[in-house]
Amino acid sequence: MSITVTLAADIAHRAHPALNATADAALSAYRTALATYSREQLRAVESDGADGTPTMFVDVVVEDAIVAAATAAGVNVLSEERGWVDIGSAVSLVVDPVDGSANAAAGVPLSCFSAAVVVDGEFTEALTCWLHTGQRWWASRDHSPYRTSGCRRAGDAAVSILRPHARNWDAWERVARTATRIRILSCSTLDAAFVADGSVDAFLDAGSDTHRLMDIAAAVVQVTASGGVVLDAYGRPIEFDTDLTRRWSGIVAATPELGHELQALVAAS
Repeated sequence: MSITVTLAADIAHRAHPALNATADAALSAYRTALATYSREQLRAVESDGADGTPTMFVDVVVEDAIVAAATAAGVNVLSEERGWVDIGSAVSLVVDPVDGSANAAAGVPLSCFSAAVVVDGEFTEALTCWLHTGQRWWASRDHSPYRTSGCRRAGDAAVSILRPHARNWDAWERVARTATRIRILSCSTLDAAFVADGSVDAFLDAGSDTHRLMDIAAAVVQVTASGGVVLDAYGRPIEFDTDLTRRWSGIVAATPELGHELQALVAAS
């Protein structure tokens, strides 16, 4: 039996039922959408989401399936498009229905479903599903089948990074000049999963405050349990909050040493 099959079976057995159900729903809805609609239809802007950013049609289709699956499983949902769906449960999911919507709508195979379980305000487990391949990463606070690369220095690190903006160009350039390799995948949850399993040494937003909670909530569980660290570039706590106007500049790193060095590079004046 292959390692991939073994991990998939382990995930199905260990993960919270709501994580399995919503991941299955997301994958099915995504694949049906790709088979049914044109790229122009998928990327059409339906409205502004609860997080204040444009909502594409592909987001709506997948999110509808996820919310139905989550509420059927008896959990609340915090999702970037619909916002807070409260059914009075003690358990909530922080969900990114399609992280990398522009990639998904354009046919670029770099998009993910990602969700973190929240109990009493704490992230307890998380699952990320690569929508193109179906590959899944799961971890709980107490267990991860992965280990990070263990990289400790930015000068030795392969780093994934969000694209630069005018407001953070200097910080972006400092990181790019220091790291040994830079990648831009435009899918934060996939980038974070690659840090958790040791494929990439770090992923970050170099100070542009682009990350919403659902972009980095799963990483808080997956990467921390795998030996890494998840920080905000400016030291703000990454915590459960239903206010989707909050933003972070997330730093997801293989080790605390690497995370703090990247934090210093971003925050330097």
